[in-house]
Amino acid sequence: MTHHTITVIKQNNTVRRCALMFAGLALLGAVALLPRIAAAQVTPVGVWKSIDDETGKEKSLVRVVQAGGVLIGTVEKALNPDPNASRTCDLCTDERKGQVIVGMEIIRGVTKSAGTQGLWDGGEILDPQKGKLYKVRMTPIEGGAKLEVRGYVGMPLLGRTQTWIRVE
Repeated sequence: MTHHTITVIKQNNTVRRCALMFAGLALLGAVALLPRIAAAQVTPVGVWKSIDDETGKEKSLVRVVQAGGVLIGTVEKALNPDPNASRTCDLCTDERKGQVIVGMEIIRGVTKSAGTQGLWDGGEILDPQKGKLYKVRMTPIEGGAKLEVRGYVGMPLLGRTQTWIRVE
């Protein structure tokens, strides 16, 4: 082999090593970002089984959708309905008064919080049995398998939290 051939081989090996090192670093960086990407994809969007925080009983299935960056939640089905409970929102004070609860929009105006990762807030939630509106904060937990839903008046400290379970 000539000196020129050996020099070319050494240069090719150096280029290959650099390319492999660069590819390895890129792969390592991508793997390091996976948990953040997965966490960023966990949202309240989906179908949730609401659990009454006072009785611990299943109340309803609520479908949460996102439109234009805003979450909207609608009651899809009543679970274990109380035969004595009204099927309409008789105590509501807005346009939902007298509406059937199944099919009713109970979550409105919720957006992703700019300040706290994983928090969705800024909207309101309606308790159709009591006809009361509350400010709401929603936080997916356990990798998105559950959703903490906190309804409150004034400040979040003055409220109650329900933990909903993802159905789909």
